[in-house]
Amino acid sequence: MALPPFATFLEEHRQPVYRFLVGTVGRQAADDCFQETFLAALGAYARLRDGSNLRAWVFAIATRKAIDHVRRERRTVPMADVPERPAPPVAEAEPGVHRGLDALPPLQRAALVHHYVLDLSYADVGRALGCSEEAARASAYEGRKKLRARLTGRKR
Repeated sequence: MALPPFATFLEEHRQPVYRFLVGTVGRQAADDCFQETFLAALGAYARLRDGSNLRAWVFAIATRKAIDHVRRERRTVPMADVPERPAPPVAEAEPGVHRGLDALPPLQRAALVHHYVLDLSYADVGRALGCSEEAARASAYEGRKKLRARLTGRKR
C-alpha cells in the first residue's frame, strides 16, 4: 500500500494527535508540540516504507514531543483542558479522574491516554511510547493502580 500525500496524512491524523497533546501537555503547549510533531513527521515522511502504521508512527513522534515538553516544564497539566470527546463512563462518574491523571508520571499518563482515550492497542501504545507492548501494558497498569489508589484514598 502506497503512502498517501502528506497533506492527506496530516488531515487524517491532526485531530487525534492534537487531542492527545492537549491531554498530555495542556492547551497552550499543545499548539507548539503539534507543530513540532508534524514538522518532524514531514522531515521523515519520505523515508517511510509503504505499509507503515502511520497512526502509531505519528503518535510515537507526538509522545516524544509531549514528554520532552513535560520534562522541560516539570509541571502537570490539568486534564480538564482536554477538548470535548466521548468520555468513558468512569470519567463521567468520577470527576477526580482528571486530577488523578494530572499526578501521574508522564509515561504512565501517556499510556493511559493512548489506550483509554485514543483507543490504541497496547502494541500501538508501545510503538507510540517507543517501548515494547509489555512495557506499555505495565505503564498503563501502574498508572491505573496509582489512579485507583488516589481515587479510593488508599495508600499504594
